Amino acid sequence: MALHKGMDDRAAKHAYAVNPFYGEADPVASMAEEPPRHRLPEGPMTPRAAYQFVHDELMLDGNARLNLATFVSTWMEPQARVLMSECFDKNMVDKDEYPRTAELERRCVAMLADLWHAPDPQAAVGCSTTGSSEACMLAGMALKRRWARANADRYQAGGARPNLVMGTNVQVCWDKFCNYWEVEARLVPMEGERFHLDPQAAAALCDENTIGVVAILGSTFDGSYEPVAGLCAALDALRDAKGLDVPVHVDGASGAMIAPFLDEDLVWDFRLPRVASINTSGHKYGLVYPGVGWALWRDREALPEELVFRVNYLGGDMPTFALNFSRPGAQVAAQYYTFLRLGREGFRAVQQTSRNVARTMAERIDAFGDFRMLTHGDQLPVFAFTTADGVDAFDVFDVSRRMRERGWLVPAYSFPPNREDLSVLRVVCRNGFSLDMAEMFLEDLGTLLPELRRQSGPLGRPERVATAFHH
Repeated sequence: MALHKGMDDRAAKHAYAVNPFYGEADPVASMAEEPPRHRLPEGPMTPRAAYQFVHDELMLDGNARLNLATFVSTWMEPQARVLMSECFDKNMVDKDEYPRTAELERRCVAMLADLWHAPDPQAAVGCSTTGSSEACMLAGMALKRRWARANADRYQAGGARPNLVMGTNVQVCWDKFCNYWEVEARLVPMEGERFHLDPQAAAALCDENTIGVVAILGSTFDGSYEPVAGLCAALDALRDAKGLDVPVHVDGASGAMIAPFLDEDLVWDFRLPRVASINTSGHKYGLVYPGVGWALWRDREALPEELVFRVNYLGGDMPTFALNFSRPGAQVAAQYYTFLRLGREGFRAVQQTSRNVARTMAERIDAFGDFRMLTHGDQLPVFAFTTADGVDAFDVFDVSRRMRERGWLVPAYSFPPNREDLSVLRVVCRNGFSLDMAEMFLEDLGTLLPELRRQSGPLGRPERVATAFHH
């Protein structure tokens, strides 16, 4: 007789529920049929089978490391991956529940404020976001609210319509902002070999209803910096001539994490009193996997207090200024890890390597003789090029298609007004894209060129080609 028989009787009477994920479904069922794709299956399957179904389908995606279209990080160290996996379950908004994660966010804001020369880094205001698009929306909202508060009589009763001045090369999130928040977009077109905003042309578009001017530190079209200091000088002259005091927002999605390390003498940030706010993407040249951006204001006056909500949430008073409520905390932890891991010298080494790769590639592609370089990778580690004069056998879309056959994703796209006649290829060099990989890219391009030269003419632009790669 078993001494623990009585325990078995009690267990039978009082069964304990377990997490349903702990138990496996019938393994034969997972082998016998394919689950539906557009509705929930009737029952569960084994975790191994579910993983394999998803894993096998994702094999058809391109290799992220060979994606030269995206600015988004495609590589991080194993230790960063482990740290992120330990934080996947943390909600960034639960600051009372996860106070140390909130503290890491605060430290990252302070570090960026110091990096961008805020007058008083401790007084600068900022927050993490899900990316630069959200950060730009927040910055735009602050610009509009400051203008509305200063022009309450004309805006509320007089029907004055606010406007925002920017170049046609801005990221699509700014078009969205103007649409969603009912702001008139005033765009400075490209002209000739100028592919971004012109300071004088921008100032000429400003009036008493202008909430601000957006300057791009690193255009997605060609990787060039816009002249932020020149823009501020033009707006200073406008203030002196007409009394219009127009603030500037710097969209530094990429360049705000390049210029502080590689172009230290370039004045573009809070050293310019007219710069009210700056954003960047932690998941671009901030070297973190997708899901984190940053928005900073030079001081509390630049971010109207009425935009900050104070919520009694989970037992504490929580100030929040964001479009999303729940957000992942893992990427914030990964950003802090990266700041600690690299420091200024480490960031400088990583970004310099990316720039060296970009400049080397641009020089080698130029040497083929089939292309004309628009930029050379000496600002953002990004360069754009088009076919040279006299090249009639192929176009940039042919090059993009043929390189894709070898696994390389190189975007080909047309420029916006007034340069719709210009179509280019763009290469983005990021951390993890080494000179060795660049050599493989150049070898593949060199192998393809003789075939392309033998074509009777371009095969034709794809019917639904994107006008630009903005990410």
